[in-house]
Amino acid sequence: MELMVVKMEIPEGSNLVLGQSHFIKTAEDLYEAMAGTVPGAKFGIAFSEASGECLVRTEGNDRELVEAARRNSLQLACGHSFVLLMKGAFPINVLNAIKSIQEVCGIFCATANPLEVVVAQTNLGRGIMGVIDGFVPKGAESDQQVEERRHLLRRFGYKL
Repeated sequence: MELMVVKMEIPEGSNLVLGQSHFIKTAEDLYEAMAGTVPGAKFGIAFSEASGECLVRTEGNDRELVEAARRNSLQLACGHSFVLLMKGAFPINVLNAIKSIQEVCGIFCATANPLEVVVAQTNLGRGIMGVIDGFVPKGAESDQQVEERRHLLRRFGYKL
């Protein structure tokens, strides 16, 4: 087995969701989840088949994001994985809809941070072992930073 690190491309102002799924209809089902949850969002989806033609299948409503998702998926080259890039929505808005899709097995991460994916390669193929999402902690928050965080969540409308 060989381990490698694949850096994901996240276009400016977008978020990425990386997950695992198991069926060819994943790209279309993710499209419907995005369109039905946040109708104004722009997004691109790429799903890597792990059998049959073993193609990267794409959907989306934004050409730039579809192409970036395709490039990320081809770079990963991990069967049954999907890459979803979005603008005008945040993962928190769509993760429950994504997780409720029948063929979605799990989510590795949802982020706008720099992202590296740890990939293992064997004679059979490649698989995602885990992710490096962002940077290491620089310490723990102070009482003032706790208050700032709480204020920020209320300003965004996530808390009362």
